[in-house]
Amino acid sequence: MSAEHQKEPSILQSPAWADFQRALGKKVFTGSGDGFSFLAIQEKTPLGSFLYVPFGPAAANPDGLRRSLEALAALAAAEHAHYVRVEPVGTDLGSDPDSALKALGLVKAPTDVQPKLTWLVDLSQDEKAILGGMRSTSRGLYRNISKKGVTFDISTDPADISVLLAFLHTVSERAAFRAQSDDYLAQAAQHLMPAGSAKLFIARLDGEPIAAALSYDTGTTRVYAHAAADATHRSLNAGVPLVVTMMMDAKASGRTSFDLWGVSAADQPEHPWAGFSRFKRSFGGFEVEYPGSWDLPVNAPMYRAYSMARRLRDTAVPAVRYARTRAAAAARGITRTPR
Repeated sequence: MSAEHQKEPSILQSPAWADFQRALGKKVFTGSGDGFSFLAIQEKTPLGSFLYVPFGPAAANPDGLRRSLEALAALAAAEHAHYVRVEPVGTDLGSDPDSALKALGLVKAPTDVQPKLTWLVDLSQDEKAILGGMRSTSRGLYRNISKKGVTFDISTDPADISVLLAFLHTVSERAAFRAQSDDYLAQAAQHLMPAGSAKLFIARLDGEPIAAALSYDTGTTRVYAHAAADATHRSLNAGVPLVVTMMMDAKASGRTSFDLWGVSAADQPEHPWAGFSRFKRSFGGFEVEYPGSWDLPVNAPMYRAYSMARRLRDTAVPAVRYARTRAAAAARGITRTPR
């Protein structure tokens, strides 16, 4: 998220997130200094380990970011990590973020870990303006859903995560969708809900759950994190008023931003995320571009080895797929001209 909209460190840089990651068995480091703070997670690969700083470090300006990178490089060296992967979403990097990051010794990561684009709704507006920014169908569903017998509950009881898990199981089976593991979400609920950093929203029809969504919260921002619904009641479109309920609850609690999380670019209609990106844009708001994931090499020879191994893998995988396709076609007596 650009510095203009990043009012405080991301939920991924919070003490509650650190506790959650430790509960998952991760080794987590935190640090702070003049104009910066960070939460770094040790990640392991076949070639060694690296430190990952999700949506961080938190630094308001390039000087604070530079100092944070110095501290992270020292930490990585002490922990024998080969590089540090950062995502400085809250730093004012000027009109040319890539040049500013390269000037700090950073190298663009081969892939972005967190989404590069997000979709925000400004909750500092009054309720009428928030609703007015939505598609008319979304606004109408929110205003009229109660007439169809649908109600909404808000829970901070970690045990209620089972409602969302049940829906996610069904969705993953039906749509080949890979959800986070039960343990991951159960640990998220166990550690974030008591800390005031997560809430579960449940839509019910005649008392029975038909949709659920989990939010991650900071003092200023609510993140639309995980959601699923019962396909049996798809015609009710309960997911739409469920999101609006999350927004209005966030506004009532004093938060100023609602982050619908990752979206694909509007000019990429064939992107795998295009469908749910249209859904997220239906609530009004605006797109924010992140700087993406960047690497700070600490052990230069090992980072080069990692980069080479990554390139070889990325080259080999399409070749293997092509070879398998050719073999399967040959077995069926089919030939295909390469293009």
